[in-house]
Amino acid sequence: MLECVAPRHGPPLPRRTLLRAAGVAIALPWLETVHGLAGGTPTEDPTARRMLLISNNLGVLPTGFFPTDNGPTYTPSPYLEHLTEFREQFSVFSGLSHLSCAGGHSTENCFLTGAKHPTSSGFRNTISLDQYAALYLGPFTRFSNLNLGINIDKANRSLSWTPDGTLLPVEDSPARLFRKLFVQGSRKHVAAQLTRLARRGSILDTIGASARNLHGALSRADRRRLDQYLSSIRQLEDRLHQSEAWRQRPKPSPQQPEPKDISEAARLFEKTRQMLDLAVLALQTDSTRIVTLMIDAFATPAFDLGADERTTMGYHSLSHHGLREDYLSQLKKADMRQMALLRGVLKTCATTTIGNGSLLDATMILYGSNMGDANTHDNSNLPILLAGGGLRHGSHHGFDSQQNTPLCNLYLTMLHHMGIATDRFGPSTGTLASLH
Repeated sequence: MLECVAPRHGPPLPRRTLLRAAGVAIALPWLETVHGLAGGTPTEDPTARRMLLISNNLGVLPTGFFPTDNGPTYTPSPYLEHLTEFREQFSVFSGLSHLSCAGGHSTENCFLTGAKHPTSSGFRNTISLDQYAALYLGPFTRFSNLNLGINIDKANRSLSWTPDGTLLPVEDSPARLFRKLFVQGSRKHVAAQLTRLARRGSILDTIGASARNLHGALSRADRRRLDQYLSSIRQLEDRLHQSEAWRQRPKPSPQQPEPKDISEAARLFEKTRQMLDLAVLALQTDSTRIVTLMIDAFATPAFDLGADERTTMGYHSLSHHGLREDYLSQLKKADMRQMALLRGVLKTCATTTIGNGSLLDATMILYGSNMGDANTHDNSNLPILLAGGGLRHGSHHGFDSQQNTPLCNLYLTMLHHMGIATDRFGPSTGTLASLH
């Protein structure tokens, strides 16, 4: 916010002038296709590194997920036994968490940010891992990222957050996502989209000119803030030009029909499989290189465990099992379904050839949760698995279960592996060198 101060010479600036400038800045829309800050023209590279980031906001039963021994010779836990085919292509972690991020379910929006104290008064989130990567990767794909959700409370939950801590809306319709990725539209439709982009460009020109007129009448601190604002305007202008270039290029043609949306929340795992299939297809076609998916278990009512079995209550109520055997039995089956879905993603990526390798070689697949133990609302010792991406895998990395290591150290490692040279992400304290 610009300070309402008097310029060095002349009368104080009218407060209305400053409010008008600030109001315009706040009113800027979030563009449908946001591309990176790096320069260059749209280009496709099938071997470029990618990320698929998946979170279930109620997690899994810890005893079923974590191995009891460390290192490359660890004994797989009951859940990881279902992934043994890919043992050398994933790493499992214990003793990781966001150290100052506690508060039970309120941490779900912080899984990819690591923002501190989400229950405190005036809390504001910080930039998420996917958005941080998207800022630096450049305009090399049609979509800088895709932010997806299953059974999600779209107004309040998302894995994706902007640099100023604003929630980015989730796409929860597979059919709509398919059309966005693969349906070109008529010439008239494309022309209308280009006209809208041109109109946004004209608005930005006007905003920039108005803001520059303030420059000479501001204090030094306010001039710095205004320069940052003008820089963001120039970046938005660049993104509009990049979007225009993508609008005029044909979209890829998938070898599968448009999916039909599943409306029943109870078909949780079918819906998740649909969205994961599209996420993999988007990465395979290089439509994007960054995908997030939040499985909103908290908002899921009683759900199907199999063809002829449904839970006796909603996912959230079930997660507070209190060691009741009937609850635990249902949760174990739900967790096994999650592992089966993850195994399916790994298998598809491993058998999909891009360039001289596989999609799994090119894609880091993160699976985890903000919940270490939903039964007790514990946000420490989070269940984390990272597969693919050409990293050094095959081990259980067991960190101190009491004095946890920052999860953002893993995120920083992933950013470096994406080619993003940064010293810090969120509350990170370093990287995990064992993965290189």
